[in-house]
Amino acid sequence: MAENTIKVDISDAKVSSNPHHTLATYALGSCIGLCVYDPVAQIGAMFHYLLPNSKENPQHAQANPFQYADTGMNILLEELIAMGAEKRRLKVTIAGGAEVLDNSSEKFDIGKRNYLAIRKILWKNGMLINAEDVGGTKPRTMYLSIADGSVKIKSYSSNTELVLA
Repeated sequence: MAENTIKVDISDAKVSSNPHHTLATYALGSCIGLCVYDPVAQIGAMFHYLLPNSKENPQHAQANPFQYADTGMNILLEELIAMGAEKRRLKVTIAGGAEVLDNSSEKFDIGKRNYLAIRKILWKNGMLINAEDVGGTKPRTMYLSIADGSVKIKSYSSNTELVLA
């Protein structure tokens, strides 16, 4: 990990306006990694959540809001706006939502549920997804450059990199 790379763990989020920073999250399986970037304010954030809905365990969500799409995204948006970002300018990129476990019972389908949860949250906030790399069966690693808002996604399935600006 490079000196200016800030790691975003599972159930975590980071915000930066330092153009020398790169935010990174590793091994996105069924989790979703979300990058948002305001090109005018030059503020970016990355969020790595594990579960779609805090209503399944409100007490746990209160202790660890970034574990859930809904509670984590609300906090992240508040922080971005407090730093000068505007929702209407945010560029959104997501990755993950894979089915990495043998899913003989489709009712669990956590990768798909995670993906649908963030789409609904973004829609309710008047935000669209600008780029995505979701689904499949292999994990991904995601990087966000605060200097220009570019997102790089490394896929373990094909050993390829996808760069999204």
